[in-house]
This record gives sequence, C-alpha cells and structure tokens, in this order.
Amino acid sequence: MIYVKVYRVQGEVVVAACDEELLGKTFREGELKLEVKERFYKGDLVEEDALEGLLSEATIANLTGERCVSKAVELGYVDEKRILRVEGVPHAQMARIMW
Repeated sequence: MIYVKVYRVQGEVVVAACDEELLGKTFREGELKLEVKERFYKGDLVEEDALEGLLSEATIANLTGERCVSKAVELGYVDEKRILRVEGVPHAQMARIMW
C-alpha cells in the first residue's frame, strides 16, 4: 500500500506519494537528506495501481519508495536514469510541461 495526497494549487495538480512503511522516516547519505514527512505525504492509503489515474492528471509528482517509483517507471512517467537513491530508498520527481 502507498500513501497519496493530492494538492490543487494555482492550476497545478501535485501528487505526493510514498510507500506506506516510509512515512515519517528520514534518510541520509552524504550531504543528501530525504524526509518523508507526514504533513506532505499522508493522505489516502491506496494500492499502487491507483497511481495510474493520479499521475495521468498530475502536473507535478513527488514519489518516494520502491513501489511508488517502480509504478511510475512502469507507466512511463519516470526515467529509471533519473531516480535518486538515499540510503537505498528511491525518490523521483515528475513535472509535466503544459502548453
């Protein structure tokens, strides 16, 4: 399961999603720090498949965890070469250019 929170701000649709077990944790590696904050990510607890519909309407997405990031790669929203790993935890961001 994953946590998903959707923000709608000034015409943007921001999707924040993380694997359930990562919520509230902080990861550090060198100078990198990845905080999986509850106030940002904690929304609805859903199956990974729910990301398909959410990412299709998202203009921006922040994705953290193996399940979230893998699903976004599978759906073609994230390039595997653009995934950041902090203490082995994958994190990816997506921005859609709207013309």
